[in-house]
Amino acid sequence: MILIKRCEVFSPRPLGRKDVLLAGRTIVAIEDEISPPAGVDVDVIDAGGLTMVPGLIDGHVHIAGAGGEGGPATRTPELRLSQLLDGGITSVVGCLGTDGMTRSVESVLMKAKALRAEGVSAWILTGSYQVPTPTLLGDVGRDIALIDEVVGVGEVSIADHRSSGPTPEDLIRLAGHARVGGMLGGKAGIVNFHMGDAKDPFRIIHQVVERSELSYKQFLPTHCNRNNYIYDDAKEYGKQGQIDITASSYPYFPEYEIKPSQAIRELLEVGVPLEHITMTSDGCGSLPDFDENGNLVKLETGLPKSILEELRDAVRSEGVDLEKALAVVTSNPARIFGLSGKGEVAPGADGDVVLLDREFNVIHMAAMGQLMVRDGEIVVRGTFDES
Repeated sequence: MILIKRCEVFSPRPLGRKDVLLAGRTIVAIEDEISPPAGVDVDVIDAGGLTMVPGLIDGHVHIAGAGGEGGPATRTPELRLSQLLDGGITSVVGCLGTDGMTRSVESVLMKAKALRAEGVSAWILTGSYQVPTPTLLGDVGRDIALIDEVVGVGEVSIADHRSSGPTPEDLIRLAGHARVGGMLGGKAGIVNFHMGDAKDPFRIIHQVVERSELSYKQFLPTHCNRNNYIYDDAKEYGKQGQIDITASSYPYFPEYEIKPSQAIRELLEVGVPLEHITMTSDGCGSLPDFDENGNLVKLETGLPKSILEELRDAVRSEGVDLEKALAVVTSNPARIFGLSGKGEVAPGADGDVVLLDREFNVIHMAAMGQLMVRDGEIVVRGTFDES
């Protein structure tokens, strides 16, 4: 058992100063005061002056590595456990990305299994940029229905020079299979779109919805802050459907990108419903910059901790209420990806909690009831993390 005392709790709704008891893998009690149960070994942590929030959820990470747009030497490495813990992330959704040709969905699945073994929660999206997309069992619906870790398909590329140019009919079939697989497997069956730099990028999603019985809630387009014109379109699209902001690329491309914390504030101000907004890191993915002739001129890679940094800036610099900013990286992705027990601090929820100081530094952190960070130091290391 872990008893965390005297912390300000945001569930993400503010609950006030509380004691929180974790037992096994679960939050079992949240009360004004909890005494350690007699005769039981309890780890008591005094968290006075700290704020407890749900473990953050990063819904778009290239956990098995990505990249390669500049040749073999530009392939990015796999995610390390410590990179999640640095950012207060207890749940992650992995994806393949650009390279559905020399990398495989199998490698993403095995990396998710490895992360689970190391102590955090992990799921994946089947598929890649390409349509037809690579799968594990020959069909995205079968993957979603039959494989525990698979919750949807993506990131499928549209409006990008690296896209395979799917038609609305291609995407209707893809999304239909994902939806049925989700229904059969009790999953979200979400379709995650990589949004490229082409003008009017949401048009094909509108066409899919207009020509089918599919709903906007079936889709989660990402990189919606990558340039001014997609961002302007996202302000309108987001009133109908879900949109995802990418956190890690802004420091590398400030001349193009809208700062994520600024985007959260402005989207709310123009009337995009809070529940439609998520923010992910694109961690371990390549962040390429191409010239007007399509030549690679710059390549960076993102870090998962960027979502915690932009969460901080949304609250401290942009004036977004903490509970609203938290929803973007906790309860919203939990609902959209169908991650039961995640995204909230509540009795019966998974024991995923983060204790932050006033500067949004991770002081203590538990994942599935196991203490991963204590007094600002990582106490559980991944197999290949540096000690």
